Parts: sequence; C-alpha cells; structure tokens
Amino acid sequence: MSQAPIEHQPGQNAPIHPEARIGHVHLKVSDLERALRFYIGVLGFQLVTRYGTQAAFISAGGYHHHIGLNTWESLGGSPPPRGATGLFHIAILYPTRAALADALRRLDRAGVKLDGASDHGVSEALYLRDPDENGIELYWDKPKDQWPRDAAGNIAMTTRRLDVASLRAEAALAG
Repeated sequence: MSQAPIEHQPGQNAPIHPEARIGHVHLKVSDLERALRFYIGVLGFQLVTRYGTQAAFISAGGYHHHIGLNTWESLGGSPPPRGATGLFHIAILYPTRAALADALRRLDRAGVKLDGASDHGVSEALYLRDPDENGIELYWDKPKDQWPRDAAGNIAMTTRRLDVASLRAEAALAG
C-alpha cells in the first residue's frame, strides 16, 4: 500500500533553516567519574561545570557544553541491550585530519579499541564505544571540493576501509 504524498503547506513541511545545528548531547552514564576519565582524560574535552556527583558538562574550546554526562536515571545501570532502540552514536567533528590523527593517538595510548574505521568519501571516521557502551564516531570532513558526486551532482557517499596506518603515521609525524 502506498502512502499519499505529503502536501506542502505554507509554514509546514518547509526545510529546516540551513544554519540549524545539533548543539550538544546528554548521555546517561552509570558512573560519572569513569565517564569523565574517558571524555576528559582520553578524548581531551575540558570540564565546564559539575552538578555534584550526578552530572557534568564538558566542551572543546570553551563552549558552554558539547556533552552533558549524567546519572539522573542511570546510576549503576547497565547499557541497553543490542537490538534495542536508542542512540546509535554521537559524532564528534574534528577540524582537520591531523586533529583526528591526534585523537587516534590518544585512543591508542589509552588502549581503547576501535569498532571500525571508514572512509566515507566525504569524511574519514573512527568508531568506538565509551565505558558505558555509547557509540562514538570521531571524524573530520574532507574539503567539499573533494566530495564524490554522481553524474547528477549529488553527493555519493561510500563506505571503504580507512587507511588507519596512514592516520597513525600522521599522528607520529606531529609528535
């Protein structure tokens, strides 16, 4: 059975403003201190503020917060089971390939294992899990003029194996 097309009504079904962005994410964690050790100690975020032992806001570059971590509904809890609905992953955008390489260096030093690493044509991405099994994508966008396009000019994303060795080599060169 096919569905009727959605009719455009003035003020309804219009595209979202092109400058709209996802500003921050809140993650339910079971152990706030453990989460802070990962997000600050491994990934390098900075603590902005804490709400006692129940919540903390962290950021990069002095923003009010990119990530909120809280135990309000999850203190001592377990991760959602595989096959359940919910957040697939958060994506953290790095400004350059060198910055992503530095993130990989941090993960390697902390012994954090990757779930995967992909070249999507438009970006290069590392996939991993935090201590509460929340999915994380660390990525950088390639310059727009390098994005693959089909014959009609549409973005033609791909999923190919990322050359992680070259990313590690770039991190080693940067020191």
